[in-house]
Amino acid sequence: MNMKTDYIPRLKKYYKDKIIPAMMNELNLTSPMAVPKIEKIVISMSVNEAKDDIKMLEAAKEDLAAICGQMPQIKRAKKSISNFKLRQGMPIALKVTLRGNRMYEFLDRFISLAAPKIRDFSGFDVSKFDGRGSLNIGIRDHFIFPEVNVEKSPKSRGMNITIVTTTKDDKIAKKLLEYFGFPFKEPKK
Repeated sequence: MNMKTDYIPRLKKYYKDKIIPAMMNELNLTSPMAVPKIEKIVISMSVNEAKDDIKMLEAAKEDLAAICGQMPQIKRAKKSISNFKLRQGMPIALKVTLRGNRMYEFLDRFISLAAPKIRDFSGFDVSKFDGRGSLNIGIRDHFIFPEVNVEKSPKSRGMNITIVTTTKDDKIAKKLLEYFGFPFKEPKK
């Protein structure tokens, strides 16, 4: 299979052409290598029903693979919890770590297609930064992604999206994501 190797995602090109010079100017940096960047995006989805019906795990795995463009890892229970009827080693969640071109492609689709579909959406909360330059976003419904087939997927699932940046300062990480076009809530006056 002959694939194009000269393909560059739209947001990656935008980062190199527009964001790096703008942030170098704003932060008074002398080297483009000192400009913060998005290191990785980690997406995780809990599948509680997998302990009863393994088909639910397979359906969720297909949905997450369609959203991300790569197969997710199956995460298993680390210890048994009798109140939840959970045994050690049972599959309970799925996780995907995106880097490089797939990361930029996912971020582009998330900002421009999926985020506007969130019900009563008015921007993401700035308080969701973790103090080390990473943003954690909880989504209640994975049907906001256009890749998910609503007829084939048995139920709506929540997911957690963590955007990890190379900076350790939340204000600089917020500025970086704003340059990418990330919608944040306006601070209340």
